[in-house]
Amino acid sequence: MPTYEDAVRFLGEWGPFQQSVFFFLCFTFIPNGFTALSIVFIGDTPAHRCLIPAHANVTTVWINSSIPLQEHSGEFTFSKCSRYKLDAITNFSEAGLLPSDVNLSHVQQEPCLDGWEYDHTIYVSTIVSEWDLVCDDKWKGPLTSSVFFGGILAGSFFSGLISDRFGRKKVMFSSIAIQTVFSLSQVLSPSWPIFCVLHFVVGAGAISNYVSAFVIGIELFNTSVRTVFSTLGSTLFFDVGYLLIPLMAYYIRDWRMLILAFNIPTVLYVPFWWLIPESPRWLLSQGRVEEAEDILRQAAKRNNVQAPLVIFEHMHSLATALEMTGKFGATVAFALIFAYTAELYPTVLRNTAIGSYSPSLPYILIGTFTVLAALISLLIPESYGKPLPDSIIHMQEFLGCCKKNKLHQTTEEKPIKDPASNSGII
Repeated sequence: MPTYEDAVRFLGEWGPFQQSVFFFLCFTFIPNGFTALSIVFIGDTPAHRCLIPAHANVTTVWINSSIPLQEHSGEFTFSKCSRYKLDAITNFSEAGLLPSDVNLSHVQQEPCLDGWEYDHTIYVSTIVSEWDLVCDDKWKGPLTSSVFFGGILAGSFFSGLISDRFGRKKVMFSSIAIQTVFSLSQVLSPSWPIFCVLHFVVGAGAISNYVSAFVIGIELFNTSVRTVFSTLGSTLFFDVGYLLIPLMAYYIRDWRMLILAFNIPTVLYVPFWWLIPESPRWLLSQGRVEEAEDILRQAAKRNNVQAPLVIFEHMHSLATALEMTGKFGATVAFALIFAYTAELYPTVLRNTAIGSYSPSLPYILIGTFTVLAALISLLIPESYGKPLPDSIIHMQEFLGCCKKNKLHQTTEEKPIKDPASNSGII
């Protein structure tokens, strides 16, 4: 049975179609670079000290001496979270005393009841200085990053399910839109909790965009281009976004304006909807053979080659039959497992056997299967230089790590049909 690579061999490896899609997909990775790591700048903590309110009748000399010294690792630094009691400092100032006239070590201290003042030498503002994420609320800064990566975890799971159901292209562009809209919404955040909620969604959109674009490339390109795309292409353009962060943060010191600068250029991705096609492999898996063939015929025109009259034949019917057979078997097995367990154990143990649970059992299972997976991975065949499998039949032709791959051998030895022929692939 011919593989997908056999069916699309007439396109060639690196024509204008593959080149344009390659770079368009790579460009979609750039926003992920600065979205994932922008918190380094927008969430940085500037130097700060307790604020002495303007209405307090305190001289400049006493304002400068209102912060106690603290020893840290053998060095004395000004406290960031406490000050001398404001009432005492005010009384000293009104009495005309100087700091040298008072033994400050005997003066009581208090937390920063009036907030903090921040050094604006490096930043105009960050989310830390905006919402005072310091001292007792210092934990909120690292949690902000954790919330983002929680969104990445959720997006990694749900985007895969949605992409397999509705298509890679729709999910990719929906994710770009979600990432952009919610990032821009962060600029209007009135509080830290709302910022975190939006940051979670941004993380989910970012990883969904990345994974969907990555899968489109993997499924569109042949073996050699696929390897370059999945290693050099995706990582290099992600790094471009990463490198843009310090450059833009150097000139834009306000966190809200920095987010705007990061995300406004993503509107340039709108035309990409007409430039990046849906994955023909996914269309085939959904039985949409005509749409897959239309995409490949358009690609053939871009590459100035002639497509056969029939590109795919008999591929989808067999894949569907195998999928339905597997689903039927899984459903039957699930239905019979309880009945089989009940019949296997005697009456005195039957209820215990069906509902048994041990607190240590999950750990035993996880540990056992982890070790087993590590050992079995040694038997997995090498995938480098081999075509992607499209069905269970193709997977069965992977003979093991120590044997020559039959699928790859057949693909290499099989003669290429004349693209001008009308016989198609049977």
